[in-house]
Amino acid sequence: MDQILTHNFKVMNAARLNAYLGRDGYRSIQKIFGMQPEAVINEVKASGLRGRGGAGFPTGTKWGFVPKNLPLQPVLCINADESEPGTFKDRAIMERDPHLLIEGIIIAAYAIGAHEAFIYIRGEYFRPYLILQAAVAEAYETGFLGNNILNRGFKLDVTIHRGGGAYICGEETGLITSIEGFRGYPRLKPPFPAVKGLYGRPTVVNNVETLAALPYIINEGAAKYASVGTEKSKGSKLMSVAGHVNKPGVYEIPLGMPLITFLNEYAGGVWKNRKLKAVIPGGSSVPVMTAVEARDTLLDYESTAQHGTMLGSGGMIVMDETADMVMALKVLSDFYHHESCGQCTPCREGTGWINKILKRIIDGQGQKDDLEMLLKIADNMVGRTICVLADALAMPVKSFITKFRKEFEDRIKG
Repeated sequence: MDQILTHNFKVMNAARLNAYLGRDGYRSIQKIFGMQPEAVINEVKASGLRGRGGAGFPTGTKWGFVPKNLPLQPVLCINADESEPGTFKDRAIMERDPHLLIEGIIIAAYAIGAHEAFIYIRGEYFRPYLILQAAVAEAYETGFLGNNILNRGFKLDVTIHRGGGAYICGEETGLITSIEGFRGYPRLKPPFPAVKGLYGRPTVVNNVETLAALPYIINEGAAKYASVGTEKSKGSKLMSVAGHVNKPGVYEIPLGMPLITFLNEYAGGVWKNRKLKAVIPGGSSVPVMTAVEARDTLLDYESTAQHGTMLGSGGMIVMDETADMVMALKVLSDFYHHESCGQCTPCREGTGWINKILKRIIDGQGQKDDLEMLLKIADNMVGRTICVLADALAMPVKSFITKFRKEFEDRIKG
């Protein structure tokens, strides 16, 4: 498999423009200017590229939702607010190959007819911010951004917007609200951002990894990109793996790779010669898997769904046989309770109740009905809020208790 996203990761000074140009950087820009925007959209549709931020929605289809011939000009927003615990693959792109992201931004903006793009970067990502800022400045200086890109009559301005450290702003409408200067509350849909988004304009929100795949698709063709992966999950995927493994880090894999193969051959296997106990395959918000479930799971959207979880953002968290599943769930509940924006009652109150009950269990004061109460609260959170932050805690709660119930019962019994 070609290294679609990571081919520059080990190149000296790859974040600088000269190094990027020396490896055919920005080659796709000349090609798209010889294509109609609709042809670019169709090429991305044919590639099968799906959003890599977690939802997995087809990218070209998403672009096609932008209405044509509207008086308000479309705008592109780049979601670089990578705040999901266990996920750090977008950071790798911004630090090691920022011009690949900028090239992808130009392709997407041209396809949807946008002349403004906003990169919303996580506030805590200070080093990636500085590297990305320098790359954007280089792109302006050399004519890859600005009023007349490569003298081809296309204008694009890119603004980097630093977030204030709110996980909720990773949700696309919360991100839009934050850029507008308001508190980062998610919005009810419809209207969807493609119709009415940033400043009331048609808006497309794409993730960093999604956009970074575009230059390869344009340069090499949709068919070659689609030849990687599975029938429905095409292309490659960045996996960030952390926890009880010998080689934590960011790795590019073809979609459809067996989870155990990835764990053993890329992440070096479970550390200290211990046994695998549990895996969270797609970031902290997706249901946990047991070691038995992991054995026959493929790392693609369909296989993970068949096993009752999600590929999500590709943030894998590995736990060995010594892991305390009660404490692990308590740590997750601390995060989601803290990060709830408080707009929706089921989320605001539900995350708080879950956190209090888990704390009670951890403190040795658990009650016999606590587990059923936790499951009932989780059921009443799923699908009842504006965004899916409530679901992001409810799904781990249900899966942890269902699959590792004896640990919770033993803790309650003392």
